[in-house]
Amino acid sequence: MEAVKLFERKDVPVNWEYDGEADVLYISFGPPKPAVGVDVGEGVIVRYDEQAHEVVGLTIVGVGRRLEEHIRKEA
Repeated sequence: MEAVKLFERKDVPVNWEYDGEADVLYISFGPPKPAVGVDVGEGVIVRYDEQAHEVVGLTIVGVGRRLEEHIRKEA
């Protein structure tokens, strides 16, 4: 089994988009490409290009809610 490439290329632009209504943060590494979503737990989905064996993005569910909870705990 070939190893997964995790952020090996430093020249790839990082793009992000936040959907406030759904409270979801989408992060893409490089231009959009077909990928499989792998749920790694706690609302984090890793987008993985099976052919290239590399991570092409992340989806984080509940970012705003989590931040608010953290801020309340710290106050």
